[in-house]
Amino acid sequence: MREQELIVYRDFEDGELLNDMVYLMENYMSEGSDKLQSLFYKCFHELLELAGKYGFYGNLWHCYLSNLLVNNENSYSMACEIVGEVEGSINDAVLHDMVILKELYDYDFTDMVETLEINDFSLALDYKASKRESKVYNTRICKRIVELAERFNENSSPEEMKQTLTEFYKDYGVGRFGLHKAFRIEHTDDGAEIIPITNIAHVNLDDLVGYEDAKKQLTDNTEAFVAGRVANNCLLFGDAGTGKSSSIKAIANKYYEDGLRVIEVYKHQFKDLNDVIAQIKNRNYKFILYMDDLSFETFETEYKYLKAVIEGGLEKSPGNVLIYATSNRRHLVNEKFSERGENRKEDEVHFGDTMQEKLSLYNRFGVTIYFGNPDKKEYNNIVLELAERAGVDMDKDRLLLLANQWEIKHGGRSGRAARQFIDYLVGTGIR
Repeated sequence: MREQELIVYRDFEDGELLNDMVYLMENYMSEGSDKLQSLFYKCFHELLELAGKYGFYGNLWHCYLSNLLVNNENSYSMACEIVGEVEGSINDAVLHDMVILKELYDYDFTDMVETLEINDFSLALDYKASKRESKVYNTRICKRIVELAERFNENSSPEEMKQTLTEFYKDYGVGRFGLHKAFRIEHTDDGAEIIPITNIAHVNLDDLVGYEDAKKQLTDNTEAFVAGRVANNCLLFGDAGTGKSSSIKAIANKYYEDGLRVIEVYKHQFKDLNDVIAQIKNRNYKFILYMDDLSFETFETEYKYLKAVIEGGLEKSPGNVLIYATSNRRHLVNEKFSERGENRKEDEVHFGDTMQEKLSLYNRFGVTIYFGNPDKKEYNNIVLELAERAGVDMDKDRLLLLANQWEIKHGGRSGRAARQFIDYLVGTGIR
């Protein structure tokens, strides 16, 4: 095996298993079979562990190699993500690698297993997965990687294998940004690390009853963004429980196939924003930096970092990054009546400048979308629609009576209150 001769596809994550397997392929006929047998069982164990971690099934060796390829962010794979096949000499280098990788892919373990007297390795070549979900991928992504492994098995040449892999990059992307919808930020000694969120809520815009104008404004702006047209940063503001955060989660699901990715950012992480943007600005995806429940007290100054990122720094804002924020406040920085009182001049000479400073963050969101609490009629319609979707079989008048009693005790009329009420009925079996 010639894995050291790889040119483009090197430095694999989880590549130690590959190195061990190649060593076995090259040396299993050597003396010291006990040591080699022990190494083989170690590799066998790691393949099964990867199956549990990633949710793989079928031929685990093929799945493992496929997973290495779809996660290897190199000059070729990142050029192909979303846009597909590229031109140039890089194709010759990749084809050189595919020759080696196909040798690994097509390797017949029969002689090695017999020589080292390995028991039950057939388990790894036709593995039946448990129903437990992957710790790393959602079910759809896991299935795609397994299907890629099966397609590789059908490819009769390195050229076909390269074409299959290139098509995968075009359809699904490469690495963490290609395989996941949503991310969070973790601050490390080396700077900001962007971590995939593996279990994003499967929310659809249709799940949010009502708010048709608000949803249209949001989708119109987002569709312009993913299509490469001019789009604006968005602020979704209004009453609590009206679906602002759910709408952001829904567009992450709706536009994932179009290359949209969402990165969740908290206030204390605003100092890392420039680092985060530096990591994503040259990728062929569209990124939304999502800031939930955004607001600032007078003593909090993190909003100044956000202002500079949105508009005001020397570097031009990248065209593949927007900021979507939700807030219960329209004016994101808290103001006090004392700041507007007659004695304010005693506290601050340039009061007008201070007020403009506080209002300027809101003004930097080109699209502002209001989500207000529904009136009684709208609230009742939401309850009836959610009840029908959930299969709640109850007299309409009784249902609405209980729903109105519920909202009085649970913070007033809102989509959240209606959802919680229906969940309560379904959970308790009240009819």
